[in-house]
Amino acid sequence: MKKLVAEFIGTFWLVLGGCGSAVLAAAFPDVGIGLLGVSLAFGLTVLTMVYTIGPISGCHLNPAVTFGLWAGGRFEGKDILSYVVAQVLGGIAAAAVLYIISTGNGSSIGDFAANGYGDHSPGGYGLTAAFVCELVMTFMFLIIILGSTDKKAPAGFAGISIGLALTLIHLISIPVTNTSVNPARSTSQALFVGDWAIPQLWLFWVAPIVGAIIAGFIYKSVFSKE
Repeated sequence: MKKLVAEFIGTFWLVLGGCGSAVLAAAFPDVGIGLLGVSLAFGLTVLTMVYTIGPISGCHLNPAVTFGLWAGGRFEGKDILSYVVAQVLGGIAAAAVLYIISTGNGSSIGDFAANGYGDHSPGGYGLTAAFVCELVMTFMFLIIILGSTDKKAPAGFAGISIGLALTLIHLISIPVTNTSVNPARSTSQALFVGDWAIPQLWLFWVAPIVGAIIAGFIYKSVFSKE
């Protein structure tokens, strides 16, 4: 139970910090943090949580990471469902808090930092580009996670490399899909947007999980051999 509570809180912080920065601060008049600021916000949420709950739950904060760690031989399959449920619920709770805050001045939520493709991609990118982007970005994210947390890696630095990796991923892919690489993050925002976001949500589950599983199997078969 401690692990599941940790995953709930960690995913709550990721969605509140990352999506919150996008919704509340990205284009704030005169002092908006922009794409760079939102990217850093997502990276900082992971960096801070790695050192906070990493020793408790492993700090997955993301169903794709959980599947990828399972594929890489780092996580028990029997615990996947409970982790994913805790992550999704943590994300939804954060989105609810963000909804209350963001509508506190009478504004509508707009796209609420939801992920999308086609007409709902920030840069107008289509389904194929979005799918490839999410798959490849999540693949690289898992390779970095698995390498940074390998027993042969320098101890104590995983949070830095993982946090910076997520920042870089957002810098690359916000224009394409608003960056998911995390089904829990995508689900939490889509539930509040409804409308177009729900029919497009499948991509932000399938592509990240497929990319993560491929990375896990490749890392285990290529890099984990003594």
